[in-house]
Amino acid sequence: MRRRIVLASMTAASLLPGGASRAQQAGKRATVGFLVGADRASEKPWLDSFAARLRQLGWAEDDTLGLDYRYAEGRNEYAAEFAAEFVRRKVDVIVVTGTPAALAAKRATSTIPVVFALVTNPVGSGVVTSLARPGANVTGLTNQQGDVAGKRLSIWREIAPAAGRLAVLLNAGGPGSVLEAEEVQAAATKLGLAIAVARIGRAEEIAPAVAALKGSDALYVCTDPLVAANSRHINALAAEARMPTIWGGTSRYIEGGGLIFYGPSFVDLLRRAAEYVDKILRGAKPSDLPVEQPTRFELAINLKTAKALGLAIPPLILARADEVIE
Repeated sequence: MRRRIVLASMTAASLLPGGASRAQQAGKRATVGFLVGADRASEKPWLDSFAARLRQLGWAEDDTLGLDYRYAEGRNEYAAEFAAEFVRRKVDVIVVTGTPAALAAKRATSTIPVVFALVTNPVGSGVVTSLARPGANVTGLTNQQGDVAGKRLSIWREIAPAAGRLAVLLNAGGPGSVLEAEEVQAAATKLGLAIAVARIGRAEEIAPAVAALKGSDALYVCTDPLVAANSRHINALAAEARMPTIWGGTSRYIEGGGLIFYGPSFVDLLRRAAEYVDKILRGAKPSDLPVEQPTRFELAINLKTAKALGLAIPPLILARADEVIE
C-alpha cells in the first residue's frame, strides 16, 4: 500500500526525583510514543500544552525521555500502522488523541500503557469497559463531545430561533463521530429541527457531501480527526453554501470561517493527559487510574462570519463567550 507519512520527533526529558521511572529503573531511556489522530497543524496548541505540562512536572529537556510524534491525518490505516510501530519499538507509554487512534492502540497492545485524550465516548466506542474502572492497560480523558451536542444546538437556536433545518456532517468510519451524530439527532428532535445527514469516509468526499446539504440553515460538524484535518476546507465550502458551521473540538476550527464553537478545553485535557503519563512513568498502573471527564468548557463566536451571513448575535451570547473572533 502506498502511504504518505508525516513524522516528527521531539526529545523532552527529565531527571526524575529519586529515579522513580520504571524505564530508568530498567537502565534505559524512557520513550513516549504520541499518536496524533489528526495533523500537526490542527493539534499543535494541544501538543504544546502536553509538552509544557511534562516540563512543569520535572521532565526537563535532557536525554532521559524521548517524545516521538506520529500523525495519522484522520486516516484509520495510518493510526493502525503507527500504533504497531510503537509496539515494535517497545515504547514505555503510548499517548493518543481521538477515538480511532485509541482503538488502534488498544488493538495493537495489551501490555504497553495507553493514555487517551479527546475520546468522545470511551465506553460506548469500546475503548474501555468502565470510566471508574478502565481495566487492562488503557485509561485517559473523555471530551464528552456527544454529551454537549444539545448545548451547541441551544446556542444556535438563540442566534437563529426561526431555523428549521439542520445539516450534520460526520465521518462514518469514526466511532466517536457516529455516537456524537446520534446525540445531535436526539437534541435536534427535541428542538423541532429537521435533520439532513451526510456521511463521509475520506477527505475527497467532503465537497460533494457539503454540496448535498446545501439549503440547510446550519451545518453541525461532528468532531473527528478526519474533519479536524479539513476544518478550513469544510468552513469554506459551508460559507459558499451560506451555511454557518457549529463545531466542537476547539475554537481553532472556527477561525477559518466557522460560526460557533462550544466544548471542553482541549488544551486543559492534554495537560491532564501529561499528568497521567507522569504517574505511569513513575510506577502507576493504567488500570488504577479512572477515566476523567472535562472540567473546563469554552464558548467561541466568530463575529466576522456572523456579519458575512447577516446574522445578529444576541448580546447575552457575546457576554458569555470566552472568545469572540472579529
